[in-house]
Amino acid sequence: MGDAIATAHGRLRGSVVDGVHAFLGVPYAAPPSGANRLRPPRPVEPWSGERDATRYGPSPPQVAAPEAAGTDWDTALTGEDCLLLNVWTPDPGGAGLPVMVWIQGGAFTISSTASYDGSHFARDGVVCVVINWRVGADGFLYLGDDVANVGLLDQVAALEWVRENIAAFGGDPGNVTVFGESAGAMSIGTLLSMPRAEGLFRRAIPQSGAAHQVSSPTTASRIGRSLAEKLGVPPTREEIAAVPVDRRLAAQTELEAEVFADQERWGPEMVGSSMPWQPVVDGDVVPGPPLERIAAGAGTQVDLLVGTNTDDWRLFLVITGAIDQVTEQDLTAPVTVSGNRSLAAYGLPVESALAAYRSRYPDASPGELLAAVQTDWWVRIPAIRLADAHVNDTSNSYMYEFAWSAPGLGAVHAVEIPFVFDTVSKDARLFGPLLGEDPPQELADTMHAAWVSFATSGDPGWPTYDLGSRATMRFDTTSQVVEDPRTWERALWEGLR
Repeated sequence: MGDAIATAHGRLRGSVVDGVHAFLGVPYAAPPSGANRLRPPRPVEPWSGERDATRYGPSPPQVAAPEAAGTDWDTALTGEDCLLLNVWTPDPGGAGLPVMVWIQGGAFTISSTASYDGSHFARDGVVCVVINWRVGADGFLYLGDDVANVGLLDQVAALEWVRENIAAFGGDPGNVTVFGESAGAMSIGTLLSMPRAEGLFRRAIPQSGAAHQVSSPTTASRIGRSLAEKLGVPPTREEIAAVPVDRRLAAQTELEAEVFADQERWGPEMVGSSMPWQPVVDGDVVPGPPLERIAAGAGTQVDLLVGTNTDDWRLFLVITGAIDQVTEQDLTAPVTVSGNRSLAAYGLPVESALAAYRSRYPDASPGELLAAVQTDWWVRIPAIRLADAHVNDTSNSYMYEFAWSAPGLGAVHAVEIPFVFDTVSKDARLFGPLLGEDPPQELADTMHAAWVSFATSGDPGWPTYDLGSRATMRFDTTSQVVEDPRTWERALWEGLR
């Protein structure tokens, strides 16, 4: 057993391994059950005595992970007492250590804090926090009532807990970096624009996700009302909350399958995206489109490090086998025929865009061309637009690209995570199997050190990003800074994404 720590709500007893102190399953809000279900997070109820913080707590209720997401998600270990976080610290008795808060990804529908190990950040002098937050309908049901973006409000509540309590773990509440991947990165892009998150973090690292992915109230309301219809209840928060969790998740799964199969029916925001549960521009929690708000000056007090992987979205086409099934006809067909295999699904002028991508990638198959388009649409162009919008005189912006190619996959989505956490040399849960037999430890050393440096001082170790040189660190077995490496993509997507 490790030391006991006094937080604002009670004492915690953690564990110590190799000099790193871990406190697991720590509540940052009250359980979202009963009257709290589908509602914004409420404060933690204090406890007496010492709370055991040596085991992971449950993940949020969620649907089973799709095949493309891998197999190591702890989706069976769920429960409604899920607004929990895990803390790793090198010195609970210390002070002023930088703090890093990981916001995990999972398409806003799956998540598991137990899949991430922050001990190597603590080993290197950082207090690392990994948070749970509600996903799916539990986190992003929108009905046009007085509640929206509950999952984002969970993240805000976790960051408020960090501000109030992290000094007890040796951390500096004034030096907090949020970092996250995919939906976690998209969350961070939205948090940058949110008044309720202002002042809760000093730095941000969105990995393979940025500030584009939001729904309009009209689209989100259609999704929410369709869920109520599937459940056979009136479209009110109270009625949907009263439905048993298993039944609600089953209806959510059915709805997600319908959205994926017929995206056009749900409006232009679902064409290409197929993520029904995501932040909504409700006018309050998310006052306006995040990228527009950032361009207008939101988040200028936050240093930004944003980037993507070279072959990001190729992962989903490879792991499902779809990359070999995409045809030329798919690429040029209307959305009503080919769905998200059509270039039209991404707002591109089909003939000219296809010719441009063929010229750029002359040896690519139709599936590989689609992977390049999807990578640009989902993450590469949004990352560039976020970096461009964030350039300002009061904080720094940095850009990276992760280029190391995993065997048989490429530099695909999520492959950078074990390198960031420096967990490539052991059985890294969730993403380790993607790395092959001998992933380069020296790349993990380089990338992990850059994240630690940025969290500590705001400088990852290469020149800042500006609208002239667009300096970008390209991480590979030999890492180097390149200038404006995506000129072609920026020009092609101008005015489209």
